[in-house]
Amino acid sequence: MIAPHPFRLFANPQFGTPGTVVLPEGGFRRAKAEITTWPGYAVTTLRDLPALAAEIGIATLRIKDEASRFGLGSFKALGGAYAVGVVLANELARRGIAANASTADLVAGRFRTATAGITFTCATDGNHGRSVAWGAQRFGAACVIFVHEGVSQGRIDAIAHYGAQIRVVAGTYDDSVREAAAIAQANGWFVISDTSWDGYTEVPRDVMQGYRVMADEAVHQWTGPAPSHVFVQGGVGGVAAAVSAQMRAAYRPAPRLVVVEPEAAACLLASAEQGRLAAVGGDLDTLMAGLACGEPSPLAWQELGRAAFAFMAVPDAAAVACMRLLAAAGIVAGESGVAGLAGLLLAAADPRARAQLGLTADSHVLLFSTEGATDPALYQQLVGVAA
Repeated sequence: MIAPHPFRLFANPQFGTPGTVVLPEGGFRRAKAEITTWPGYAVTTLRDLPALAAEIGIATLRIKDEASRFGLGSFKALGGAYAVGVVLANELARRGIAANASTADLVAGRFRTATAGITFTCATDGNHGRSVAWGAQRFGAACVIFVHEGVSQGRIDAIAHYGAQIRVVAGTYDDSVREAAAIAQANGWFVISDTSWDGYTEVPRDVMQGYRVMADEAVHQWTGPAPSHVFVQGGVGGVAAAVSAQMRAAYRPAPRLVVVEPEAAACLLASAEQGRLAAVGGDLDTLMAGLACGEPSPLAWQELGRAAFAFMAVPDAAAVACMRLLAAAGIVAGESGVAGLAGLLLAAADPRARAQLGLTADSHVLLFSTEGATDPALYQQLVGVAA
């Protein structure tokens, strides 16, 4: 267990409200068929934590470990790179160069002359930008990545490793999103964003369909009684919405989805409290860098606003404690990868929260460790041992 920490929990009053389909099954099937044929694809491990489950008084606790995903260290490899491939194939078709270019064609460099003149861009806290840069490099395109001034040098270097040009923007993640969109429009670049805005939804939808592969793997790896609860990270909401869609597709009834965010950047919780899309201000200063987002993705919110059972906000100290707890169990998890575990442990130790979420001795909980040590130096500083 971890020491007690203050947290916020809000049960979603809109839970179960009917809504539109955000992530159609056909789109997911296409994403899965494509991603699972990529060189280097492998199903990541679903780890069982029986001792910790017993300690917190639930029946089952399992965590999907994304540290090995495509060698990039996070689940983000599934989304950004897939969307790069989709946009690139569509652009080649639009230009009359190739009607149905496949990933294999792109990786083989069959249209290298054309793809080299196409530039992709995005804003990132680290992991998404690494995925977009990796995808652009793999498919033979150029890439420019925008980061805000709070992104660590280790994460910047990891993105640049894949050939991307890096541009640093003053302000927060949300400022870098706006800057990337403006520069892309001026230069004719293609934005691969994991957040959506008015008039820009198809690329984020493809990104989320890619994320669903992670949740789909977990469903097929799961044994015994179905999950009763899923705790998942927030951010702009993309991964949470992807996990939500896949859980609802796989299970009847669906597990109770609890979305967990840093207390300094809890825009999804604020949206649930206000009953509409809401942004949070300030410098969004949190160690959970991948979740330092002040504005939700409207597309993700269409799913989460009705399908999430509850929203939580947790402090950085709880995340660090969870990193150390998992390290002791032999699992390397980064700061943003442990938010779900932090939410579970804090809620399970609080009688009121436990009752509110329906956590009992018969509960079966699924978590996602969405990143490994994506900044090894920071990981060692926080955990006290090398990754």
